[in-house]
Amino acid sequence: MPWGTKTIMNERARFVLEASASTRPFAEICRSFNISRPTGYKWLQRFHGENFDGLADRSHRPHSCPHATSQPVVDRILELHQQTQLGARKIQRMLRDELDPVPCIDTVHEILRRHDCVEVHKPRRRRTHPGPPPTTMEHPNDVWSADFKGEFKTGDGRYCFPLTIQDGYSRFLLDCFALTRLDLERTAQRSDQLFRTYGLPNRIRTDNGHPFASRALGRLSQLSVSWIKQGIIPETIEPGKPYQNGRHERMHRTLGERTASPPANSRNAQQRRFNQFRTFFNTVRPHEALGQETPASVYQPSTRPFLRNPPPLLYPPHFELRLVSQVGCIRWKKRFVHVSRLLAHEYVALDPIAPSVWSVYFGPVHLGWLDEADYRIMDTRRIQRR
Repeated sequence: MPWGTKTIMNERARFVLEASASTRPFAEICRSFNISRPTGYKWLQRFHGENFDGLADRSHRPHSCPHATSQPVVDRILELHQQTQLGARKIQRMLRDELDPVPCIDTVHEILRRHDCVEVHKPRRRRTHPGPPPTTMEHPNDVWSADFKGEFKTGDGRYCFPLTIQDGYSRFLLDCFALTRLDLERTAQRSDQLFRTYGLPNRIRTDNGHPFASRALGRLSQLSVSWIKQGIIPETIEPGKPYQNGRHERMHRTLGERTASPPANSRNAQQRRFNQFRTFFNTVRPHEALGQETPASVYQPSTRPFLRNPPPLLYPPHFELRLVSQVGCIRWKKRFVHVSRLLAHEYVALDPIAPSVWSVYFGPVHLGWLDEADYRIMDTRRIQRR
């Protein structure tokens, strides 16, 4: 025989039936149902014969609202929207010439939304940021920084996107190359060429734009995944805080003043300016933070070589490894958990940190937390707020 289930409506029905037919004292019946006498009288008053509809919870909405927008004003707002197809801000401005006082913008927007005059957009998926990069730059190749200087048009009317890569400790400008667009393939080729020439850095610090980062788990991108497989840890500054990569931004200022004010007549001519600036910046211009030494006299190439076919990523023995499928999922306890399509055919590792909670890694990069309560991977800050 299955277990009986108790619901609020069932308990209320039992109470009113027993209170109506029983000869026991009313206070004793209320105590047996663990309610007060005023509550008992309320439900008994709402019960009408065999009709139990009065036992349902009633709406808490007030019967009236003294400060509600009057119906003529609502009609005028809807009329203006129908005539102009404008939004709340502009309609509120048009009402200033007709009404006093004028409803606030939020009130106008709510009226439009309530009457299906506002298109509802699906909220964008957002990833919280892990915070400012904590790495200090104490030696050459500890941290490289990469960025695109703001695009501009050369004299022939074509856009130029300067890709710049710099060693953070020595300020040595490793590359300054004029691209025709924010191109993933060309950016990867230039970075691989630098790895072959100067070796591998420990970390590369970038902003959150394409092609360095994305909205995927761990802010991974196709470019950063290739760096991780080489043993390089990608770092991203916080959105809207370029001062966290201030050394690179300061170099961009000097670069713009010397090479793009005004721009050259063509991309090839602009590239020649970049090459001349790179030679001047590295070998001629002393840097105050280096004791008036030049970046070229301080920088030393890395001893870590670039590998065309890097070995598989290594994890501690107690980690659980899972292969990411073509569609970006792993199999975990008979359930599919989405990770990212960027990691298709790659292994991720899971480290138990609490009951039913696992820390997810791709190489040394922490992607987030897998909570078996809903089988979703979330970043650190979101799971801490739960």
